[in-house]
Amino acid sequence: MAEPPVVNASPLIFLARGDLLDLLQLAGDTVVVTTSVATEIRRRGPADLTAQAIQNTAWVVLVEDPPIPGLIQAWDLGQGESSVLAWAYTHLGTEAIIDDLAARRCTAALGIPARGTLGLVLTAKRRGRIPAARPLLDRLRQSGMYLSDHVMSQALALVRE
Repeated sequence: MAEPPVVNASPLIFLARGDLLDLLQLAGDTVVVTTSVATEIRRRGPADLTAQAIQNTAWVVLVEDPPIPGLIQAWDLGQGESSVLAWAYTHLGTEAIIDDLAARRCTAALGIPARGTLGLVLTAKRRGRIPAARPLLDRLRQSGMYLSDHVMSQALALVRE
């Protein structure tokens, strides 16, 4: 059985704002959120949609941060990103759901499976869970996620839109 994916703050924030949190279940039946990520989200305030979502979603599992291995510390990432990568690194087969470019480069260097928010939308389209990716990507952009027109066009071409 595959390990549940671990998710960083930005995918949680964008998906919650866009009312698309359930897309995380494309990566696994349950989703792991580390203490550092939960703390980062809670700092936004108790009325924040994301804080409410992680507290009220049964398939979100909160876990303590694992020790951060030196090879992840060397990347000088934020505490949330580091805890996500440490969790995935120490739980073989765990996919990291993370948008940060430096963190994505770290996952590639360490052989950690990774996908971002954009990748979840494309997966939903490929699996037939949504009829079209463009409306969801537009909603994510309106929710504050930065996607250049070029990246969006390339992504939509991958799913023949």
